[in-house]
Amino acid sequence: MRTRVSRVGFYILCALMSPVILVGYLVWVGKLFAAGRSGVSATAQGPLSARFSEHNFGTRQDEAADRLMRALPGVPRLGLRLTTGPVLVAHRLTGYVPRAFRYPFEGDVAPQYEAAARIWFFDAAVDRYLPDVVQFVILGAGFDTRAYRLPSDTRMLVFEVDSPQTQIVKRETLQKVGIDSSAVTFVAADFEKDDWLACLSAAGFAPAERTLFLWEGVTMYLTREAVEDSLRKIASTAHGSVVAFDYFTIEALESRALYWRFGRAATRSTGEKLRFGVDSTPPSRERLVELLRSCGLALADQRTLGDDTPTRRAWGGFATATVEETSASELHDD
Repeated sequence: MRTRVSRVGFYILCALMSPVILVGYLVWVGKLFAAGRSGVSATAQGPLSARFSEHNFGTRQDEAADRLMRALPGVPRLGLRLTTGPVLVAHRLTGYVPRAFRYPFEGDVAPQYEAAARIWFFDAAVDRYLPDVVQFVILGAGFDTRAYRLPSDTRMLVFEVDSPQTQIVKRETLQKVGIDSSAVTFVAADFEKDDWLACLSAAGFAPAERTLFLWEGVTMYLTREAVEDSLRKIASTAHGSVVAFDYFTIEALESRALYWRFGRAATRSTGEKLRFGVDSTPPSRERLVELLRSCGLALADQRTLGDDTPTRRAWGGFATATVEETSASELHDD
């Protein structure tokens, strides 16, 4: 009963302050479009915003995400205050935490909650696999802050791979807000134009050492060729290496549902079109297994998102895959 009262109170307060929130949203979107296509990933703001919100709701501590969000040149200060301020005030007055910002995420994952729900999945992968590897690689790192949440005595090589433009903005902002990034090696590479594994190796990465790769919020923006090439590159690394990633299915790329039509239009307007999806023919998990096997990887863990029936297809998922000993040796022999 108490939870219901707090929930009702929270949404009443948000409704009363909705004009302020709307103005903030318009300021934010206006800044995004005014900036144009600078080469800095616009979609990278979404995951950072989710981690920023969880930090400020007190459900997941991430000081680096909070400081980075407040200082990024692409985030208007006024827009940030107007969109988040009223919601946080409503939370502090009622104690209610919206479902999107609970940690771990609870229940079924709707498409609009994917960026928030996957935080726990990737955090769990880090907690599970990091103690058994000697290298940690964040592919398409964007504004990810996990490298800056590691214990100060962590003894491993940490790499972030992303486009040069995004990395420049991130490194400048990290320095501006006083976050030490000296333990991270930044590797500039384009997944569709560069041999990112060669770039990574040139920066000190050892393919023969066991590694955890995080690949969050990236696959859906690449071509199928780039996704498969990247999976094969990961499969060529040491036996026991792990990649954690999220993905969409063809359903997200072809659905006529209003949400997906709007989502595709929004990402297309930022220059980051949705391009890759796993076959959604049920069971979609088996289609993912087939894809991974063809690239030399074995599925270790997976969660299907959405229904997975002949009439209602799954739209995505979270997964971890491992490098089998035969896969790595065969690819090295080739």
